[in-house]
Amino acid sequence: MTEKVTIRQATEEDAKEILSIYEYYVKETAITFEYEVPTEKEFCGRIKKTLLRYPYLVAEMDGKIVGYSYLGPLKERAAYDWSAETTIYIEKNLHKKGVGRKLYEALEEAAKEIGIK
Repeated sequence: MTEKVTIRQATEEDAKEILSIYEYYVKETAITFEYEVPTEKEFCGRIKKTLLRYPYLVAEMDGKIVGYSYLGPLKERAAYDWSAETTIYIEKNLHKKGVGRKLYEALEEAAKEIGIK
């Protein structure tokens, strides 16, 4: 990959760009388990809720969000508080370019910082 990928914490203001990546996966694949694309407002709420407890990261190239990843609860029971489920989505044309690896490495580091192994 020749372009520089930067990773940063997502904000609610990123919802529109992140949703544009997610939309492809809802419409063209079965991996999201959703049948309809969420609204931007709903997606913003998901980001906000995640950020209350977990990291939510975006990958940028040339100022454009090209991927994102976040942690979520593995199970809702207290015994699982130190475990988490990972989620990652990459712009459909950027697979096998190293974006996912960078996001996973940053997510793993962020998880360690909050005590999740």
